[in-house]
Amino acid sequence: MEAAALECPNSSSEKRYFPESLDSSDGDEEGILACEDLELNPFDGLPYSSRYYKLLKEREDLPIWKEKYSFMEKLLQSQIVIVSGDAKCGKSSQVPQWCAEYCLSVRYQHGGVVCTQVHKPTAVQLALRVADEMDVNLGHEVGYVIPFENCCTSETILRYCTDDMLQREMMSNPFLGSYGVIILDDIHERSIATDVLLGLLKDVLLARPELKLIINSSPHLINKLSSYYGNVPLIQVKNKHPVEVVYLSGAQKESFESILRLIFEVHHSGEKGDIVVFLACEQDIEKAYEIVCQEGSNLNPDLGELVVVPLYPKEKCALFKPNDETEKRCPVYQRRVVLTASSGESLICSNTVKFVIDVGVERRKVYNPRIRADSLVTQPISQSQAETRKQILGTSPSGKLFCLYSEEYASRDMRPLKPAEMQEANLTSTVLFMKRVDIAGLGHCDFMNRPAPESLMQALEDLDYLAALDNDGNLSEFGIIMSEFPLDPQLSKSILASCEFDCVDEMLTIAAMVTAPNCFSHLPRGAEEAALSCWKMFLHPDGDHFTLINIYKAYQDTTLNAASEHCVEKWCHDYFLNCSALRTAEVIRAELLEIIKRIELPYTEPAFGSEENTLNIKKALLSGYFMQIARDVDGSGNYLMLTHKQVAQLHPLSCYSVSRKMPEWVLFHKFSIAHNNYIRIASEIAPELFMQLAPQYYFSNLPPSESKDILQQVMDHLSPISTTKKEQKMCDKCPEATEQRCTVQ
Repeated sequence: MEAAALECPNSSSEKRYFPESLDSSDGDEEGILACEDLELNPFDGLPYSSRYYKLLKEREDLPIWKEKYSFMEKLLQSQIVIVSGDAKCGKSSQVPQWCAEYCLSVRYQHGGVVCTQVHKPTAVQLALRVADEMDVNLGHEVGYVIPFENCCTSETILRYCTDDMLQREMMSNPFLGSYGVIILDDIHERSIATDVLLGLLKDVLLARPELKLIINSSPHLINKLSSYYGNVPLIQVKNKHPVEVVYLSGAQKESFESILRLIFEVHHSGEKGDIVVFLACEQDIEKAYEIVCQEGSNLNPDLGELVVVPLYPKEKCALFKPNDETEKRCPVYQRRVVLTASSGESLICSNTVKFVIDVGVERRKVYNPRIRADSLVTQPISQSQAETRKQILGTSPSGKLFCLYSEEYASRDMRPLKPAEMQEANLTSTVLFMKRVDIAGLGHCDFMNRPAPESLMQALEDLDYLAALDNDGNLSEFGIIMSEFPLDPQLSKSILASCEFDCVDEMLTIAAMVTAPNCFSHLPRGAEEAALSCWKMFLHPDGDHFTLINIYKAYQDTTLNAASEHCVEKWCHDYFLNCSALRTAEVIRAELLEIIKRIELPYTEPAFGSEENTLNIKKALLSGYFMQIARDVDGSGNYLMLTHKQVAQLHPLSCYSVSRKMPEWVLFHKFSIAHNNYIRIASEIAPELFMQLAPQYYFSNLPPSESKDILQQVMDHLSPISTTKKEQKMCDKCPEATEQRCTVQ
């Protein structure tokens, strides 16, 4: 029997189909009466589908559901409401829907609802889930906004977005006037953007008494939030099921052996349910993946298939429950073993998880402002992180948590709360943003945790070197344009310089490729030699930045000539390239080009391959990355940083490592202090070029070293006329570029 369709009044192309039991296509009067009795969805005016009622029953079983009346009452009476709940209690999906109902009740006179997320995958998947539960269309009534992807319209009622995207929105809309309710979700993650929003919204709430702010957090941060925001209403939610915790003291020393033993013990027990393993870092994920796959292939097939899923928190992926169709197609029982690391807790959104294995340590990036580099530090997780990992099992009546550490270790070595990212990260981008919103009078931010003064000073100094600040410490014209790009300030400066050096097209490609995830695939054991022979065809003698352009151009050519998307994916697979990362780079590049056009910067046709173009690209790169220069001190690939005394080697995948021709001077994109101290994405530069383009006062502030002496000799040999012309050009283009100091407001 055909299903009758009722067209959406807002979109003639969208249709909602009634279930067969409510079909009225035969013109029967009873069918018409049944249609008239249908309950209408207030958000789109269409009758609810049968799926809505099915999902409604699932929603009513969530721990938070019984707090709905209490929440709505507090929302009406107060400007700020804090919701404290364990992971998977339903606060991230239900609270935004209740807020949308509130906005509907006041006819959206103050705006719609926005809900922030720390991670991109959760923003996307929550939008999908909530659109389904509200029985509306994704991208219309409910949508999401993440970096370089906008799935919303002007009529979107409820949008999920990453916290950094809402922060960027404040540059053009400081008081967020298009929203009536703002929800900051998972603030216990303590990302920089969330902490900045918490501070700035204090001023916004004073300016807009009608605005509502909802703060979703784990219970561990409630005391700190209460002292920060004062005595505000609190909703507390707890999960239904207790979790069995097994402490395995001594297992941490041989964690991989203990993890393998536990995985296979659980699998042999016959108890159904997925397993989640929390490891210290991505390298451990890769190592564990190889071992579990290898050992799992030898298991008895009668026990079911063991599917190993590596879940990298930085990539656009998350773990969700398999849908009914997938389960029907897989008659053989499958147990998923999910391998993840720190920050992966919020990506686990599946109710099929019954076992969690936690190693109790993590590898964190801690920024050192004195040497302008990240250090990779292995340390115990916090007690709040340990509790969050336990809460993943909160909806499972028989969940079990295996801790590869003792209770004494948890109480003695673990800090109560996860450290705020603001106290451990490079703040240059944050300070640039704060300087930008200061134009709107919101620059004085009351942070929950104050950043280290040394980090703020270094950020201001770097912005001054990049000519982003004027003599009074405010944003220069350069700085305002730099803040328009959703990039690191050094990369933004390189793009601006490329306008002068006629290489915008190539610089946009480089910017997109270094911003997107790594374009090289994770290699299975034994595939290294084959992958390297494939990658050799992309290598460029002038450096890794140029190699990235070659890879992107090859991907573009393949996309243009391919018969289907499958052909592109096969090409990427054959050359051991990450197709998803290259697609992301394509999207990023398109958005950067839009920004270039919007602010009317000059754009020249590509000329990649010519000598002049190669030199111009290096000039543009140096204009932003003159603070990231290293010299080979012994001719064997031991590179000493120009700004400090750290020694590093080029990454094995660098074109120079492959060709075994080590340049003396390199400009690099990334460096972290770890056991291998690799420089990543490096290109050769001439010291003469550095001296021509680096600000003189930056060079003067460099610490004494042999490298500085060599550069001084280079400068002494440069023509006085060219030096004078350079200084005159700098003065004409940007008066603040010759300023010898960094002004701190």
